[in-house]
Amino acid sequence: MRLDGEETRSIRPSEDGSAIAVLDQTLLPWRTVWITIDSAAAAAHAIRTMQVRGAPLIGGVGAYGLALALRADPSDGGLEAAHAMLAATRPTAVNLRWALDRVRDAVRNRPHAARAAIAWAEAGAICDDDVATNAAIGRHGLPLLEEIAARKRRGERVNVLTHCNAGWLATVDWGTATAPIYAAHDAGLPVHVWVDETRPRNQGAALTAFELGNHGVPHTIIADNAGGHLMQRGQVDIVIVGTDRVTRTGDVANKIGTYLKALAARDNGVPFWVALPHSTIDWRVRDGLAGIPIEERGAEEVTEITGLGPDGTVTRVRVANPGSAAGNPAFDVTPARLVTGLITERGRCAASEAGLLGLYPERA
Repeated sequence: MRLDGEETRSIRPSEDGSAIAVLDQTLLPWRTVWITIDSAAAAAHAIRTMQVRGAPLIGGVGAYGLALALRADPSDGGLEAAHAMLAATRPTAVNLRWALDRVRDAVRNRPHAARAAIAWAEAGAICDDDVATNAAIGRHGLPLLEEIAARKRRGERVNVLTHCNAGWLATVDWGTATAPIYAAHDAGLPVHVWVDETRPRNQGAALTAFELGNHGVPHTIIADNAGGHLMQRGQVDIVIVGTDRVTRTGDVANKIGTYLKALAARDNGVPFWVALPHSTIDWRVRDGLAGIPIEERGAEEVTEITGLGPDGTVTRVRVANPGSAAGNPAFDVTPARLVTGLITERGRCAASEAGLLGLYPERA
């Protein structure tokens, strides 16, 4: 995707396999800073502190982190210890464990001296797969926006509402929920995006708006609670969100607030679509409410906010009453019954076990 007029990916691996460079997303949109990750501990820190975030991107960084760990200690004990450390950084997104397991399986029973190189190549393959997967999601989601445009007057904009950041900053390239949007924009459709600010970390206002602006996609940032109001007035044609985990029955775990958008969409007859790669499907879980762990993050994310100070420095400001407690569940679960359908790299389907198995029959 485009950053400062140049095409890039969110992960830049070094040629010698010693490090990767990633954008420090805690500084966006105010500063564009690439940081170096040269160890498993550095990868874990970047994931835990949300310097990198988004399920597919976390998976890619975790995979490279495991490869870097094997440079230092290629033993079975070193492999398992690094795998456990990285897997514990973010419990809700399933992509992380999927990517770590894939790298571990690739090096298991291989000579210790070859493990780091094999793992590095496997991490690269995971990232390349993510790019191809998201591009395919864009192709399969594009007809939804084309159909809406065909029903409108010529030149009338297609209004998409999205929540959190499921763009290229959350993946290796293209994004999931944004892939159909970029495809529509590049095809000349008059697409416009309502960008939920997405409290408490403001990933929409800070990240989605940043990348849409860099790509030239018209967009408007709105308060999280404005979406239902816009739907009531016919100003939202479709909702497209990403997800951190989808059960085999179609329940969707995504950034906190997604469930409320799904309820508003259902009440107003607005299609609610979820875009996801195959690596986000957790085939082991049937009931999202019972089976998906919900990460509880620090209270300071609710009581404080990050912004650009008057002197141009990135600073944090307290916005809540001193002494008040704050809860911070990072995700919620949207039941499959509220989801119009799923957009995957293999096509679109109903949010159900039958729908998913129709696209992934090998999982029956």
